[in-house]
Formats: sequence, structure tokens, C-alpha cells
Amino acid sequence: MDGSVSSSGPRIVVKQTADDAAAFVAGLFKTIVCEAASARGRCHVALAGGTTPRGLYGKLADQATTGEVPWQQVEIFFGDERDVPHDHVESNYGMTQRTLLDHLPIPVAQVHPMPAHSPDIQAAANEYEQTIRNEVQAGSDKIPRFDLILLGMGADGHVASLFPAIEGLEERKKLVLASFVPVLGRRRMTFTFPLINAARNIIMLVTGQDKAEAVARLLGGDKKARKGLPAAGVAPKEGALFMVLDAAASRRTGLKPD
Repeated sequence: MDGSVSSSGPRIVVKQTADDAAAFVAGLFKTIVCEAASARGRCHVALAGGTTPRGLYGKLADQATTGEVPWQQVEIFFGDERDVPHDHVESNYGMTQRTLLDHLPIPVAQVHPMPAHSPDIQAAANEYEQTIRNEVQAGSDKIPRFDLILLGMGADGHVASLFPAIEGLEERKKLVLASFVPVLGRRRMTFTFPLINAARNIIMLVTGQDKAEAVARLLGGDKKARKGLPAAGVAPKEGALFMVLDAAASRRTGLKPD
């Protein structure tokens, strides 16, 4: 697999269960990381929060001692975060730390949590963007290119913390944004589409029947149906997009599990 090929559209994979989907993504994750580390000596990954990736993180943690993933060469970032301390039960970093990071042979200095609990969240977002610019090599457009960005998708079609109708959907200059999400009544820090779409590889892992309507709208041919779905904005310019579903999430698309 060449992680730098142009993408004419998502490479859609459907598995029977959420566990099967997580297992497939774990294998894909390992391939991408190994190729990046071999080619460039380092692999820059942005992880997702929420409930969907927990199974994936558990599988990666279980395999941490096999040596198949060169964790010593991996730099870990996060695609979005809630405005809570890192040890809070709702923190994306906290969940990832418990399920994955605590089990990995990775130096602490190579893990970069989002400081979304900062009193000045926009200043913190600016600092996080600068950290990314310092650590991740940019392309010709001067936007850093992650080797892999992992995303989930909500039932409302949101990705990272890019929710329907928020101003951040139209952001084209800032790479990391802090915004208030009215539907949640909370502040969030998030990658924006310019940074997401600069990635060499994007994996969107979507499971559960509550996502079925959004998946059908996203993958259908009706542009009007796609309008209003933030996930429709995920369109890597020069990278590959993998959309991995379980049968429940794909049940309204006509796609059958492998």
C-alpha cells in the first residue's frame, strides 16, 4: 500500500461486527505506521476520541509487546478534545491513556495531548497548532502532513469536533480551532479541514446502527443529502481515505460485509 497515492474517493470496507471493523483497522494502522517509519524515520499520528475507537485501542494495546509497531518512532497527537482536565472521565486523552497509551512502549515526550482545559482555549489551540507545525513536516502548501489521522463520525455526521452549523466548518486558515458547540453547550478544541485533508492517510471508523442514516447520506449520490454533514468535508487532497464500517452502520447503503 502506498500511503501517498491520490484518492478518487473513499476506500470503503464493511465488516460484520464492530469488533471485526476494529480488527481490520488495527491491521491497517500497523501497516501505515510501519511504512511511514521506514520511509521517513518517524510516524505522526492523530488519534480520535469518543466511544468508537476504544475497541481498536484495546487491540493495539494487546499487541503492544509483539514489536510489530515501532512505537519508539511514533509521535501521537489528538484530533479533538473536550474542555476538561486530562484525568476527567470525559477527556479523549484520558480515555486513550487508559485504553492504549499506558500499555505502549512509547516515550512520554512523544505524546502530545490537547490542552483544551486551558482558561484561554483559543490561545491554547494556537499553541497546539504551533506544536504541530514544529513537529510535523509540511507539504508544498505549508500545511503539516500527518501520516495518519483517525476519525470517528457521530450520528449527526460530525467528525473530530466539527459539528453541524458551527463556524469552524468554513475555517481555511487556522489548523486547530477552539469553538463553542451549541448542541453540547461546551467548548471544544479540534483539527480543521485544511489539516485533516492534508494527511497522507485518513481512517474513518464508523460503527453502530445509530450512524446508519448519516452513512447512507454520506455515501449516497444525492449532493443535497450530503449537505449539512460535516463528514462530507473529509476529502484528502493527495492522500488515501479509508472508511471502515460495521454491518449496523452500513445497513441502509446496500453494501454487504466482507
